[in-house]
Amino acid sequence: MGTPNAYRPYLLSILLLAAMIFLSIAVGSVFIPLEKILQVIGQRLRGIPPELRSTDLSPFDTILFDLRLPRTAMTALVGAALACSGGAYQGLFRNPLADPYLIGVASGAGLGAMVAISFHWPRTFLGLLAVPVSAFVGAMFTVLAVYTLSKVGRSVPPSTLILAGVAVSSFASALTSFLLIHASGEIRRAIHWLLGGAMMSGWQPVLAVLPYILGGCAVLLAMGHALNVLQFGDEQAQQLGLPAVWVRRVVITAASLATAAAVSFSGIIGFVGLVVPHIVRLVWGSDYRRLLSLALINGAAFLLAADILARSILAPEELPVGIITALAGAPFFLWVLRRAKQQNMW
Repeated sequence: MGTPNAYRPYLLSILLLAAMIFLSIAVGSVFIPLEKILQVIGQRLRGIPPELRSTDLSPFDTILFDLRLPRTAMTALVGAALACSGGAYQGLFRNPLADPYLIGVASGAGLGAMVAISFHWPRTFLGLLAVPVSAFVGAMFTVLAVYTLSKVGRSVPPSTLILAGVAVSSFASALTSFLLIHASGEIRRAIHWLLGGAMMSGWQPVLAVLPYILGGCAVLLAMGHALNVLQFGDEQAQQLGLPAVWVRRVVITAASLATAAAVSFSGIIGFVGLVVPHIVRLVWGSDYRRLLSLALINGAAFLLAADILARSILAPEELPVGIITALAGAPFFLWVLRRAKQQNMW
């Protein structure tokens, strides 16, 4: 890790992320040139009072700091959380097709969001916050139910966990469909949320989701070595002194927490947690100490790129970003599935 070549993946990933951040804050119904962005940020950094700032830059200042920067921050956090969690799940289950939604996070969040949307909340910030809060509760409750149902004694076998996740996810999805059919007036908002078009504006949602995503991802990054050892199997890991059951609990809890927080404030965005870790593994190897951190950076860049496309394809209208990630991720999923079958990865 000390050679220059070892840092090249991080340098390339950070440069890609920086480029996507610039495009995300520059591209929109009003294009903001790099010169204007630097001038607006310079005014803020120098602490110039609002009344003394250049009137020519005032519209750009509002667009940049009140709209685009919060959205860019939220999108990057969500992409990082989904990709890092996806890499952790793939290592935990030793399956390249595992993703953050495997054990019911998405279906539970969707059900929680639909329950909240079914009520007519006031259009205040607290009223709008009811949907992500309800989605977060639904996601974590679903994960807890799956984990409880899959326990065999004191252990949680991966195969049982996946089967319980499928069953609980199907049940939650059925309830979500029932509520969607009987929704009145809010059906467009519900569909928009379920397709990954629920990015909330302003800095308050960013601050609300930040501790959960940072905390969850920090724990996952610390589990890189443990995930490497788990690739030898639980019995071998136990012989090497790794408490496999404890590691599984920690990874599931941290990944589910980060994913639930991300989904709660963004809607259901698929394939990020599948595509990004797999690309990182193909390009830079499967050492989870490095894979998870690179997946985190590139996940943020990937979702920012998808969000830019979602804003640009039908401008001035916006597509839900989940549609873009699905269009990109579904063919990749089929390619991974075909490759896995050829290599007898199961």
